[in-house]
Amino acid sequence: MASQSPQRRHLLEQAQLFPEGVVRVDIDESPQKGELPARYVKRIACEKALAAAMDHPNTYILAADTVIAVGRRILRKAKTVDEAREKLCLLSGKRHRVMTGFCVITPEGRQIAKVVQTAVLMKHLDETEIAAVLASGEWQNVAGYRIEGVLSTLIRGIVGSYPNIIGLPIFEVSQVLRGLLQKK
Repeated sequence: MASQSPQRRHLLEQAQLFPEGVVRVDIDESPQKGELPARYVKRIACEKALAAAMDHPNTYILAADTVIAVGRRILRKAKTVDEAREKLCLLSGKRHRVMTGFCVITPEGRQIAKVVQTAVLMKHLDETEIAAVLASGEWQNVAGYRIEGVLSTLIRGIVGSYPNIIGLPIFEVSQVLRGLLQKK
């Protein structure tokens, strides 16, 4: 697995898809000029998978990338509490999409990549709610937020994959992996 996300690893383990190891890959994750969110997450997932496959040939590689999209805008990990506040204010009362691109590379070099989108409607957040989310620290080290934490009480609804919001669309990933393993 070319991801250090504990959430992704946990989702895989819950589904009894145990990754043999975790590899760290360093790639430039900057969006290209005019790049739309779905294309961006797919490209980044594939670049991560290809980088991992170079160092670990003849094995299955799974890589993923998740972002929040508001229209054509890509929201990435907040690095500071001020960035996290700005992101929460932008999402407050709005519908947005959580997108995860994932890529599997087989030992033979075959590459399968998909993008899964989940629509999320967040309630209008007041200052007390924003302060609570910020104080929780749950905004750190995640693409957007941890829906399974404090913010869970502030989400009005979702359409699509709940695990996708956590960081990995486990149903779709498991279908790809099972399909590949059955063809062996």
